[in-house]
Amino acid sequence: MAAMKTQKYTPKSAFTRRKSRGFLQTGGILSTQIRTASEKRGFSETRLLTHWAEIAGSAIAKIARPVKVGYTRQGMGATLTLLTTGANAPMVQMQLPQIKDRVNATYGYAAISRIHITQTSPTGFADGQAEFHHDAPQKPPLSADAKDALARTVSDVSDGGLKAALAALGENILTKPKS
Repeated sequence: MAAMKTQKYTPKSAFTRRKSRGFLQTGGILSTQIRTASEKRGFSETRLLTHWAEIAGSAIAKIARPVKVGYTRQGMGATLTLLTTGANAPMVQMQLPQIKDRVNATYGYAAISRIHITQTSPTGFADGQAEFHHDAPQKPPLSADAKDALARTVSDVSDGGLKAALAALGENILTKPKS
């Protein structure tokens, strides 16, 4: 029997496959480069960097920022390194359990087992690099008609605390940015 030559199938990249169909989204082109750069620093979940103010809370995001995630040889139990100023380090140290819980909730499992705090001077070598003031994204205001409809929806609830919680939930859902 004659030996048959087998051709190796190599799929075209997304860029060349899509090139003939029109414009490409910038995020699609840069996503692999961004992921590669963030994974070099240990951030397999880039959401930790991009949404730090939402994950840690605005109070913590103003005084600390994530710098690196280091993984052990066994693969589980990573160490998150936070950068903060020397004066704010005790404040961050007190809130480490809450930060760890919030970060692990973002990952979806107990990815972070330790948090290491690195202190830096507010001025000096980190000028322009260590920005600690992250503002939470602003929600658009709710229109008067939407507020009235929301109030009518929760008007039948007799418990005041539950009514307020449902109203807040409804407002969050209605003001959530459409993606």
